[in-house]
Amino acid sequence: MRSTLIFAMALTATTAASAQDLPDVQKTSDWFTAGETTIQELIAREKNTGRAKNVILMIADGNGIGTNYATRLYVGQQLGELGEEHVLPYETNGFYNGIVKTYNINAQTPDSAPTAGAMNTGVKQRFNTINLGGTGIHDDCSTVAGNELTTFGEIVAAEGKSVGIVTTARLTHATPAAVYSKTANRNWEDSLPEGCSAQKDIASQLVDGLKSGFIDIALGGGSRYFVPKGSTTPNNGKGHRKDGLDLLADVKAAGIQYASNKDEFDALDLSKPIFGMWTDSHTSYEADRPDTEPSLVDMTKKAIEFLSQNDEGYYLEVEAGRVDHANHAGNFARTAKDGMIWTEAVALADEMTDDKDTLIIVTADHEHAIAFNGYCGRGTPIQGLCYKIAKTGEKYSEELALADDGKPYSVIGYTNGSGTILKKGEGKNDFSGSRPEVTQEEAMDLDYLQQALIPMSSETHSGEDVAIYAKGPWAHLVDGTIEQNVIFHVMNHAAHSGK
Repeated sequence: MRSTLIFAMALTATTAASAQDLPDVQKTSDWFTAGETTIQELIAREKNTGRAKNVILMIADGNGIGTNYATRLYVGQQLGELGEEHVLPYETNGFYNGIVKTYNINAQTPDSAPTAGAMNTGVKQRFNTINLGGTGIHDDCSTVAGNELTTFGEIVAAEGKSVGIVTTARLTHATPAAVYSKTANRNWEDSLPEGCSAQKDIASQLVDGLKSGFIDIALGGGSRYFVPKGSTTPNNGKGHRKDGLDLLADVKAAGIQYASNKDEFDALDLSKPIFGMWTDSHTSYEADRPDTEPSLVDMTKKAIEFLSQNDEGYYLEVEAGRVDHANHAGNFARTAKDGMIWTEAVALADEMTDDKDTLIIVTADHEHAIAFNGYCGRGTPIQGLCYKIAKTGEKYSEELALADDGKPYSVIGYTNGSGTILKKGEGKNDFSGSRPEVTQEEAMDLDYLQQALIPMSSETHSGEDVAIYAKGPWAHLVDGTIEQNVIFHVMNHAAHSGK
């Protein structure tokens, strides 16, 4: 009966436009027929109300709607398209979607720690804290006790599921730490203020999670926070811990495999818990990544292969952390390359799993102060200068658009950041200047910093909403405009409802 109804509705959608008296130039337009097809696909979508055996939360840090738009164009243009028409793997009609409000309890413009915390606990949190309730105060250790929140990972681990973390940032950084940590300061990665006994540092909390069996696989960067100062990390860097503890030795003594490079990563035994860090701090930008480091796609594949062995299921959080860092640097070329491999990781996760029993949620924790300039022609290289709109055809004209100062400008800019056009003068607060003239070759360079207005050593986040996409059991709950903490409730409902 249900399939008959769906067919009838689809047939109605097909015949409605064809029955109308429309000009041939309209009805035969590729845009028109594509629109009809989209409507049929949306009508035919069936809601999956089964139980989610597996949940994958995929967060591209800082990949708000603007950054995602730019990534879409970049990926499309790398594939030889004009770009605007490209569809990223999670933008298909197989995914439900909505809008997420990202503010923190006490911040209009959010920080990555409480945003990821909200997604992992169902509770909005204070700026720069991780997984503490509303009376937990930033940088105040005395407010930790009694304010600790239970994470989604802890809930499902207690029920027999496996838990994994993949990130291109440090494993102790804000977003991955939200899976396991409770802290009054996201920066307490390897040390605490004197007299603070209500919590452990974040690295110690991760090791406790690995040793206890709560976390089964963790892949990313940040080895310096696990070995003592004065010692050498497995990546030939310098240890950072002041307490003299060698947490990596503790991990290995507990029978947990440790990998520090791609060769060791490739040789991992999937029958034992896994801990891998390829760098002392964050992993390399994708544009600069050496062969000794696994890519985000490599790590995602390994994690899903490992976690899928558990018949009870798993929870995996995957973070593309360096999308955020390149935006902070005002360097869109690297943002784009990290964004591109992020989309490949999403496609892989979708390919490796079954929609019947796996909920995949794709989102960002916040947006950046990214902006798009001028009236640029279709297909203008998104990381370059703006070309004028052509009067005929689709592709841009060969003439650069000029601002009122007579100079060309890039498609992308930032409202603040280190690429500021204002130069510091002799006085403390003396900034002035005009825009430098940039060539297309300069703008397309990997190291080019997009022009920015307000001078900042590091570009900031913005408070804009972000998009969310979901497929699998109960994905249809992702709908409309929601608070960020609702993401937890979607995951929790999916993992505990249905059959």
